[in-house]
Amino acid sequence: MAEPTVVASGLTKRYGDRAVVDHLDLELHPGEIFGLLGPNGAGKTTTILMLLGLIEPSAGSMRVLGLDPTRHPLEVKRRVGYLPDSVGFYDQMTGRENLRFTARLNGLPPAEAEETIDRLLREVGLADAADRPTGTYSRGMLQRLGIADALVKDPRVLILDEPTTAIDPEGVAEMLALIRKLADERGVTVLLSSHLLHQVQAICDRVAIFVEGKVVAMGAPHELAAQGSGPEVMEVGVDAESDLEELLAPVDYVREVRRGRLPGLWIVTVERGRVSDLVALLVGKGVRLSSLRRVTDDLEVVYRRYFHPEVAHA
Repeated sequence: MAEPTVVASGLTKRYGDRAVVDHLDLELHPGEIFGLLGPNGAGKTTTILMLLGLIEPSAGSMRVLGLDPTRHPLEVKRRVGYLPDSVGFYDQMTGRENLRFTARLNGLPPAEAEETIDRLLREVGLADAADRPTGTYSRGMLQRLGIADALVKDPRVLILDEPTTAIDPEGVAEMLALIRKLADERGVTVLLSSHLLHQVQAICDRVAIFVEGKVVAMGAPHELAAQGSGPEVMEVGVDAESDLEELLAPVDYVREVRRGRLPGLWIVTVERGRVSDLVALLVGKGVRLSSLRRVTDDLEVVYRRYFHPEVAHA
């Protein structure tokens, strides 16, 4: 595996007696999309600002592309693209002119800058609006221009703080597809902060769930969901002749059996950890399985577990 691009060990930020970020351990790799998931005030933005060298940690250590952001903040900023949750541009300047300004700040030669800007404006879907003043842009257009702005320097790490805020559903899909493309085709490490769990689940390879400054869970979305304690709901596809309701009625670890939306599909609720027993039983009875899919174990379950425990255990 390639060397990690972002490493944090025991990273902590305190304001008085309150730990906004509490002993964070983190390791990100090239081409990975890592999600910081949590409500406002959970510590996500503070983590990002420490990694950028904009806030000094109270304790712990960190490295971004081998550099300590506290000691080398300017070098880190040159190599890391950043889209804040509230992006701002010069209203009287066009989108293209704003990107030219960023290119000059980063020392790009004019010819290279123009080629890069043209490409980025196409990638974020702003080629037709490139020569309009950004004061006329919608919030979604500004967010997309912000992505282009963060990519001007061709960063190896891209940090996005709530990148899909106020964007329409079609724009969100385009934004997520672009982020996935950057990771897959360019090997960019993407650190994405969001409170929108369905978007995190759709795009992130791994997720850290923040609650009051602490990471309470970290891993791939499906791994986190599998750590639950309640029953598991499975969609089971079988041959049309099999009646699972009758077949599974006497099985003690099966909680519920009902027909699915299509012929041959059944929704079976079993005690957690008994899915393999269910499969073995069905195969042993000569039932031909055509599909098996977990229905409920997703980030929505994880979210309820940590942020709304009274709902999760109702």
